[in-house]
Amino acid sequence: MKSEFSYEILEEIGVLSENAKGWRKELNLVSWNGNPAKFDLRDWAPNHEKMGKGVTLSNEEFALLKQLIEKM
Repeated sequence: MKSEFSYEILEEIGVLSENAKGWRKELNLVSWNGNPAKFDLRDWAPNHEKMGKGVTLSNEEFALLKQLIEKM
């Protein structure tokens, strides 16, 4: 059974890469199913009509990730 969901990209933060078919790995703020927005890193088709698997992070998780990256 197919599960319905909704999403709204509230802020396009940046593009990390783009492949030959136009799919881009993007960091965005996305609201899933009307919930508060989370940081979202995933591949998107042109015009955001399709998406690949990705990861979402709360503000707290994103802050911790930023600290870990800064320590590298």
